[in-house]
Amino acid sequence: MTHFQKRNVPILVCGDLVNLSLAFFISLYYVEINDAFLQRMQLLILPTLLILWLVIGNFNKLYENLGNRHFLKLRIGKFIKTYLVLTGIIVFVFLIFSFPDEVRNLHASILLGIPAFGVFTNLLLFQGLRINQDRSSKINNILVAGYGNQAQKVESFLTANPFSKSSLQGFIDCNLENSHGFNADRAVTNLDNLNSYLSENNVNEIIIALPFHEMNSIKSIVKIADYHGTRVHFIPDYKEVFGEKYKTNQFGNIEVVNTRQLPLDNAYFNLLKNLFDVAFSFIMLILLSPIFLIIGVLVKLDSPGPVLYLPERIGKNGKPFRLHKFRTMSCCDDPKNGIKSTTLNDPRITKIGKVLRKYSLDELPQFINVLLGDMSVVGPRPHRVHLNQMMQASEDKYMVRHYYKPGITGWAQVNGWRGPLETSEQKKQRTNHDLWYLENWSFWLDIKIIFLTIFSSKTHKSSF
Repeated sequence: MTHFQKRNVPILVCGDLVNLSLAFFISLYYVEINDAFLQRMQLLILPTLLILWLVIGNFNKLYENLGNRHFLKLRIGKFIKTYLVLTGIIVFVFLIFSFPDEVRNLHASILLGIPAFGVFTNLLLFQGLRINQDRSSKINNILVAGYGNQAQKVESFLTANPFSKSSLQGFIDCNLENSHGFNADRAVTNLDNLNSYLSENNVNEIIIALPFHEMNSIKSIVKIADYHGTRVHFIPDYKEVFGEKYKTNQFGNIEVVNTRQLPLDNAYFNLLKNLFDVAFSFIMLILLSPIFLIIGVLVKLDSPGPVLYLPERIGKNGKPFRLHKFRTMSCCDDPKNGIKSTTLNDPRITKIGKVLRKYSLDELPQFINVLLGDMSVVGPRPHRVHLNQMMQASEDKYMVRHYYKPGITGWAQVNGWRGPLETSEQKKQRTNHDLWYLENWSFWLDIKIIFLTIFSSKTHKSSF
């Protein structure tokens, strides 16, 4: 049984139990039983029906073949077979033993209700499982590096899976000897040109299906993908290639590896973080609205120009967005293409701007970005375009920080690594702290960072 089947068997079982329970309680509502003894005994009818159904269903393999493209047809056939066997057992019992008419009527009503409600519940289950499978297998814009049986299996899954909406762009020609089974016509790039191809094309994931002895090519692909922030899946797993931060998953019936498994890849943790972001930022915007009004008036009175400065920053998956912050300079750099960083005692900073920047009050409007979905309360700080390109070129794995949303505050900032990125040490420490945060994320770590942002002296020591 595949991972997809194991994961969804409880859903199907619960659906059938709900179906039988609906049929029982609705029948019980309409079929009145007057005898006191029978009224007490009727409580045993439902658990008996449920046990019988599960035993018969298991015998008929009602909860297998969940990944089959004809799943709905197979499921209906096995459901009907299970229902007929259950009906036969009940009829047989009533032929052998004598029961009052109200008990017979109750069971007859239940048997009529099971298929009636079954149509509705099975359609809901099918739709739910299809959405679930679609989410787990949907991968857009994929390149495959490999040849032979493994590469063919990946291609077959992407093109034949009825639930998949993947877009296979083509294969990477790795320029390998003895690459039997590789179709050069399907190659869209080779290993030598992979870096430029990823720069010019939208590729979300690369699936590596190379044999074990091609470790140099595998490492090269992973390094290039990390440089561009492109996800990589590898078949099969090799700890010596990817280190500790990996996780095996099922890709159809093929075992694959997420080469950089991070805590926020967990759907529940990601949902928890997003819910906290929305709730926290909404509350903060309400509480800070009077302060926003006061700061806005002071900014306007201090120097001519808009209250807010909206520079372009790089966010999740390398996508640009407009950052909201209070204007602190009399002459601001170009919001999109500006390259002039703030310096110590920068003459452009206004009087009110110095106060705002010292206590990071100019960053408060970024709670608007959190509500808009561009940012998180805690995460790696977003950088402007030219700075992002500079860091990408100089710092190993820098683009990994773009797997998730940037934050208003972050682990690097509360540890004193904020402000300019002029030296190699500043660049290295900022990147290392951001990656450490992503690899060690927890909800309580976010709470700790928020606390340190407010109360730690390190947070504000490099602000100007």
